[in-house]
This record gives sequence, structure tokens and C-alpha cells, in this order.
Amino acid sequence: MLALGRSISRKLPAHGMSSCPGAQYLTAREQHITWHEGGVSREAKEALLHQKGCVVWFTGLSGSGKSTVACTLEHALYRRGVTTALLDGDNIRHGLNCNLGFSEAERAENIRRVGEVTKLFVETGVITLASFISPYRIDRDLVRQRMGCRDFIEVYMKIPLEVCESRDPKGLYKLARCGKIKCFTGIDDPYEAPERPEITLDVDDPQGRRQSPEAMARIILAYLEEHGYLRTPLSNNAVKGPSRGAAGLAQKKVPALDYSI
Repeated sequence: MLALGRSISRKLPAHGMSSCPGAQYLTAREQHITWHEGGVSREAKEALLHQKGCVVWFTGLSGSGKSTVACTLEHALYRRGVTTALLDGDNIRHGLNCNLGFSEAERAENIRRVGEVTKLFVETGVITLASFISPYRIDRDLVRQRMGCRDFIEVYMKIPLEVCESRDPKGLYKLARCGKIKCFTGIDDPYEAPERPEITLDVDDPQGRRQSPEAMARIILAYLEEHGYLRTPLSNNAVKGPSRGAAGLAQKKVPALDYSI
């Protein structure tokens, strides 16, 4: 069972108000800040890229496969000539959010900042893949509210705790179980599952077979196609034979995976 712990029930800030921990709740007008419109519309940028900007927001426990599926999907989109950006929870904490810890307030600020970054990418027509545990429902809802439902595609990695813990790729569950890591999501800090995600990925397929990252990425790819985010047919952008990306990996002596899904 996941740790339920306290109930997270922070209020959604009103439009134009900061959700930063400790920030004064002043409107942009009160701070004498004026929005400056760019000279090229979002629609023009999307037309140039032949795609519609959105964020595919992966949420789930540590070890649920968020980053693996996101990387797999990124390779599949690359092979189609789709412009993407990949934001990973650990990577973001090496730079943009290196000054944040793991308290409730700092987790909220972590997701708020990431939400603002994804919004910038999405508004330029880029399909953005965001891989974050993002354990609190209210923080994910804030990002959705800020971006708009059309731009926010929530992907719930519905992988049981026991499966994630058996994988434990970074050894974090072991450290949490012996008390060396405190407030670890799923152990002594809560994870609040999405109530109405656009996509739910289960550990097994309907036939009871364990789903591969490629199979999960294929489900997301189909969603993007069906909902009009990918405008260019596969036949116009398919890479014949090994992709340039795969060739580059081979030159670096890094194993290249088959992402032709």
C-alpha cells in the first residue's frame, strides 16, 4: 500500500498571483509588470513545424518507467521528424531547480517552475515530454489550469508499488526502507493518483502480458495522432534504415535500441 499520510489540499492561486512559497500574492498590475506579445503567433510556429504544441506529462512512482517511456517516445517522434523537448525530474534538479529540496512547499515550487518552462516550449509548437513523479494532484492541476486542458496530456504510469520497488534502479527504495531517505514518495510520503488522466498505462496489457516501453510509447503516439497533434503522415518523415540518431549512438559506442514503433 502507498503511504497516504496527510491530505494535500492547498488552494489554487487566483489568475495572475504567484504560487511560490513565501511569495507575496500581488497581481502583475500591482507589480507594474506588463505582458509583451511576440511578433510571430503560436499558430504560425506550429504551421512551420507541422505539429501542435502540447505537454505529455508523465506522473507516477519512482521506478514506474516514466523516463524510459518518455525517452522511447522521444525517439519515435524524432524518427517522424517531430520537434520535441524532454524534461526529466532528476535533470531539472541539477540546474533550474538545484536550490529546491523535497518538502511539500519545495515539491510544489519544483512543479510550478517546470510547468512554466513547459508552457514556453508548448507555445512555440514544441511537443514537450515532462517526466516527474509530481506526487500531489493539486500541483499537476495547477499546471493544467495554467496551460489549458488542450495543451496538457496527463499520462499516469499506473505501476504497483511492489513492481517499482522490485526494480529500484537507483537503489532509492532500499535507502528509504532503512530510513536513510525521508519523505520518499510511496513509502512515507503520499502519491495522489490522477482522477481523470488522458492516458493510463498499466504494467500489463489486457492479455496479462507485461507491457514494454515500446508498447506504452505506441499508445501515446496513437493518442497524439488521433487528437491532431501530429499533422505530418508517417510516410513523409519516416527514416529509412537506421536513423541518424541511432548512427550517432553507434559512433559513441552506446547501444542503440529499436524505437521504430
